[in-house]
Amino acid sequence: MARDDLFVSSQSPHQRTFDGVPFPAVLSPNPAAPIHTITQFEDAIQAEKASLESLIKSSGAVLFHGFPVHTAADFNQAVEAFGYEELPYVGGAAPRSNVVGRVFTANESPPDQKIPFHHEMAQVAEFPSKLFFFCEQEPKSGGETPIVLSHHIYNKMKEKYPDFVEKLEEHGLIYIRVLGEGDDPSSPIGRGWHSTFMTKDKAVAEERAARLGMKIEWTPEGARTIMGPIPAVKFDKSRNRKIWFNSMVAAYTGWSDSRNDPTKAVKFGDGSLLPADVVNDCLNILEEECVAIPWKQGDVLLIDNWAVLHSRRSFEPPRRVLASLCK
Repeated sequence: MARDDLFVSSQSPHQRTFDGVPFPAVLSPNPAAPIHTITQFEDAIQAEKASLESLIKSSGAVLFHGFPVHTAADFNQAVEAFGYEELPYVGGAAPRSNVVGRVFTANESPPDQKIPFHHEMAQVAEFPSKLFFFCEQEPKSGGETPIVLSHHIYNKMKEKYPDFVEKLEEHGLIYIRVLGEGDDPSSPIGRGWHSTFMTKDKAVAEERAARLGMKIEWTPEGARTIMGPIPAVKFDKSRNRKIWFNSMVAAYTGWSDSRNDPTKAVKFGDGSLLPADVVNDCLNILEEECVAIPWKQGDVLLIDNWAVLHSRRSFEPPRRVLASLCK
């Protein structure tokens, strides 16, 4: 069966086209071969895995719209159908809670806070290659998860700020974060060191941090983590292009809470400070080039983390978006 027999390409007024390819790709059920149950959706995914892999490689992101995904358990089944290995969320900054199986809440920071653009876990050595989002409850307003093509941002920045990008490629970035012991749900980076490293044992935390290439300095209130220098630009071998693979804008503009000053959260790998005007203009470029499709209940968004940065806009509750990370 061809992919078009099970899934049909749809259009969204929010889509954009880059190099002739719609971004993101949007798939819906074929009315001639309806999918009524989550088991049928699983079977369709497994049957068309090769075609879906080709689509995610060409587009970078695929939105599944109109399929029978109603609960976290349904979402878990859909993710499992793709056959990707799960990536434990070790070393990430966002406060999250496990829901079922390999499904977690997305960043649980307050609804009035934006989460700036980033590649998932770009600030640590082991990051997911794929990530899934699922809208269990759509927001009253706002709350989109904007996405943007990473190589496109690299090209824009290279053209506008060649000296800055040259230094970034030469030295990489250092990320610094101050953590409490427990989680702080009021902060977008409020994950405490206990849950960040999935232990209350400092020796175990140090071992797990070291495996990520991260150093820990213990403080009376908790810990200070130092990551890097780590590359800020990577080469995507599968697509033969450079990508803007970092959390520079997210850290510099969004790693703010009672413990952290965002302007000190990220710096060049040689220890020198980032120019505020360039970082802020990078944020403008990301916003100008992004696509933000409003969430609808049941939507599943598959993102290739090697190709796409994502963010979160502020919203009016209720909103419940779940996530799953894959190696």
